Amino acid sequence: MRPSVLMAVALVLALPPASAQSVSTDAKQAPTGRYAVQPAHTLVQFSIFHAGTTYYYGRFDRIGGTLNFDSAEPEKSSVSIKIDTASIDTPSQSLNGELAGPAVFDAAKFPAATFKSTSVTRTGPNTGKITGDLTIKNITKPVTLDVVFHGGSMNPLGDSYAIGFSATTTVKRTDFKITGMRWEPFVGDDVKLDIEALFQHQKD
Repeated sequence: MRPSVLMAVALVLALPPASAQSVSTDAKQAPTGRYAVQPAHTLVQFSIFHAGTTYYYGRFDRIGGTLNFDSAEPEKSSVSIKIDTASIDTPSQSLNGELAGPAVFDAAKFPAATFKSTSVTRTGPNTGKITGDLTIKNITKPVTLDVVFHGGSMNPLGDSYAIGFSATTTVKRTDFKITGMRWEPFVGDDVKLDIEALFQHQKD
């Protein structure tokens, strides 16, 4: 193992447990400004009821975007997210190809799904709703996310502040013309999205 890797491992092992680190759920402690998605710590997972018996899960592996965060008035914040539709990932490799192909997401023609917020509403000290426009295959529909702010802290392996959120919503696949698949009769219309997002402050 290279010395630089050994030093990084030693630093991580020397850190206190996550629960003991100084994570603040007070939004005012986070710097106001532009934040970028940290792809290695961000997940968009989807689930759909299958054959009337179980939920089938998948995710997208490549996600980017920015958050313009107002720590004094979080409801004035805005977020823009881009999801690489070709990065769809399920337990079935053959299904991955079909989902990314022309019959479903048509990633070659529509390489990205996007979400752009239009409003933010606080519902509690660390909860809120983010409404925005979700675009899939050039079809745009309004969507509202239920969001939890988990807090923020200085990145232990960097020199910038990071903040984390969870969000959930449910969309209808037929709203985005995801129809006509040979297996469509065996899946529901509602698709639940579960999102875990870490954003890192970008210094000017």
